[in-house]
Amino acid sequence: MKTSNKFTLFRIIAAPIFFIIYFLPKWISADNGSIPSVVSFCILVPLLIIAELTDYWDGHFARKNGEVSDFGKMFDPFADVFLHLSVFTCFVFSGYMPAVCFVLILYREFSQNFLRMVAAKQGTAIAARKGGKFKTVFYVVSCFVALAIEGFVRTGIAGFLADSGTLPQEELDSLVNVLHHVATGFFAFCVVFSYTSFLDYLKNFGSVLKEASK
Repeated sequence: MKTSNKFTLFRIIAAPIFFIIYFLPKWISADNGSIPSVVSFCILVPLLIIAELTDYWDGHFARKNGEVSDFGKMFDPFADVFLHLSVFTCFVFSGYMPAVCFVLILYREFSQNFLRMVAAKQGTAIAARKGGKFKTVFYVVSCFVALAIEGFVRTGIAGFLADSGTLPQEELDSLVNVLHHVATGFFAFCVVFSYTSFLDYLKNFGSVLKEASK
């Protein structure tokens, strides 16, 4: 396998690992601030960072080693979707991402993949466009915002502030509620940017669908 595709493959492997580690403390009934909860967060952060960095590395090595291919143009966005939908699922269950945002993004990504498949059958490989790349960047930012908020609670920092009297419980609850709304706002923008970029793809490659449907 080409070096660039190995980096892409890492995102696909990282997705279920992230999912399992994210929910493991809940599955074993570990409290926030416990060793399993803290350790899980300490693993999730670097895992997601490395997984997201591979999105840069696969493109870098593809260009550097002359490995740019139609397969890579399709494998790369597939890995992005595979990873981000897995991470989004975690945040839906934790309440950071509204289910409606997840479903709308799911519809968009499946529609985009359908467009890519049709285009590939017609002999056209659809590479990521600027709008799609910006959408992906915002996906990444939103994931880290939600993960940071989860870390605030999971590592026991929120509980410590309440127990030590540094922050009264009512104020802490209000803060956590505000942070949840912040995360929701980020994911709402993810929906907006995802559909904006999809319309751009339709504008530039919609003719492929028309030709294939004849």
